[in-house]
Amino acid sequence: MIKRMGVLIGGSGLVGGGLLYHCKTQADGSTTLLAPNSKKLSLREPEDIRRYFESNRPDFIINSAISAIDSDPQMVSEVNYLGALALARAAAELNIPYIHLSSAAVMPSGSDLREEDRLPLRADLANYPKSKLMAELSLDHLRRTKGLDYTVIRLGVVYGTHDHKIQGFQRLLFSIVSGSMPFLLTRQDVLHSYSNARKLPSFIFHVLDHLKNFSGQTFNFVDPNPVSLSQLILTIKSYLELSTPRETYVPYYLARLGMRCVAFLVRQIAHLGVEARIPGELLFLQNFYETQTLSAAALQASSFTDPDPRATVFTELPMLIQYYLTRWEQLNLIEPFNKEFFDPRKRAEEFLRTPEQLLMSVNRQNMEPFLRQCALGNARSDIGAASSNRPPAGFS
Repeated sequence: MIKRMGVLIGGSGLVGGGLLYHCKTQADGSTTLLAPNSKKLSLREPEDIRRYFESNRPDFIINSAISAIDSDPQMVSEVNYLGALALARAAAELNIPYIHLSSAAVMPSGSDLREEDRLPLRADLANYPKSKLMAELSLDHLRRTKGLDYTVIRLGVVYGTHDHKIQGFQRLLFSIVSGSMPFLLTRQDVLHSYSNARKLPSFIFHVLDHLKNFSGQTFNFVDPNPVSLSQLILTIKSYLELSTPRETYVPYYLARLGMRCVAFLVRQIAHLGVEARIPGELLFLQNFYETQTLSAAALQASSFTDPDPRATVFTELPMLIQYYLTRWEQLNLIEPFNKEFFDPRKRAEEFLRTPEQLLMSVNRQNMEPFLRQCALGNARSDIGAASSNRPPAGFS
């Protein structure tokens, strides 16, 4: 078996975390993935990049790193553009493939958009799409001038687990769960394309296994069918049996006015020394009111086979809701929903109300071999996973 070693930048995010999890649990052991944190390798420090790749000679580089959506222009340009370009230049000099994760933010509004449909580069573009667009354009230039072997994977709205940040799809879910979305900030006919983070590692490793078929190309990695934003919001509301958001559609001009009022209040509160900020996603409020769907034709015509073609954001919703609500409850970000569902072994309740009973129970378990207990626990988890397609208890 031929073994290879790659470097992943951005391993702490939703996409990077999923890649690391895939390598750890599902890969056949032929691939080692290094994921240096920003202390070891900062995309803002070219010298960090030079030292790291002189010490580690990888067989490929994957870049899934992005700055926070609402970062200042310097941070955005240094991470999303100049840092991504520095990685690509290193890959070109090392003569290794470079996998770059990009965004549908570089594309205009519209339906069935193809890979070549990109926004024109303008000074008035928002910082995030401008930086991602400039990165794609520079990769094209590096291929022509330096022979860079790259593949751009363009993502829509990404959904999946293994993310500790509340942004993108998670921000939408959190807004519904926390009750901060009383009405629908969209139109009834707005559609968007969604990307399944669980499938992405399979595609990336397929690209690495078949480089000749993917080199120098861009692929829209999205589910074939677009998603109605209002339908998704109302489906989440139905699963959680909530009364809000109400099925009332706020016009864009009112939503924009409301955002300006909230921004003003946040600035006034900051003068009092209280930390407050508007979610970065509201910078893209206009996108909530405009359809943007990406064509998956190029992806479907490639040699890649979808490992789970029936999976969509709707089929994954029960698992996603369980994962994030459990996490947010544990972090005290939201009020508990259903303890029977979220704490089936009653450990949290025992810890809170009967610590002596929990102490004795754990001490009895300590008499058993630890590794054997873990193996039995994994076996039970595997059995439970076989029924994971059924909506969990507590969901309608």
